Amino acid sequence: MSDDIPDVGEDVVGVLTARIEAHLGMDMDHLKAVVTDDPANPYVTDIVKWHGLLVDAQAVLDRAEDDLLAALETQPSEVDDPTMDLAHRVNAAVTARDGRALVVRWLLDPDAPGKKGLANERLARLRSRTGPAVQTSPARRPAGVPAPAVARVGRALR
Repeated sequence: MSDDIPDVGEDVVGVLTARIEAHLGMDMDHLKAVVTDDPANPYVTDIVKWHGLLVDAQAVLDRAEDDLLAALETQPSEVDDPTMDLAHRVNAAVTARDGRALVVRWLLDPDAPGKKGLANERLARLRSRTGPAVQTSPARRPAGVPAPAVARVGRALR
């Protein structure tokens, strides 16, 4: 896959949206409808999900940049702490947006690292899970089975 992701100043979301639409042969609205109607294809579902996250991150970045510009217009030559906090918020938003853009690029690249061989098999096993990887609630003890000694001691100390 060519490295045609734009640098600063270009529309990252627009370029990746165009790439997704060309790769899958459908516009994003149609892809979203397909995923909503039939989420059985994890490949397309993942792309649509991460594209949505990318769009959200871009919206957060746009708001942060607007807030920073508004604050800078009112600043004298010295930048105060609240304005510096806005600058940090912009940096964090850029990082989030760029990270999500990288995930979308990775999903679209069939030759990306981790998509072949053992890594691909592990990824397929992870996708097949329907519930949490670990137990999220305590196991129920059958009636008449006493609690472990550690639990009884802990309750007695309360």
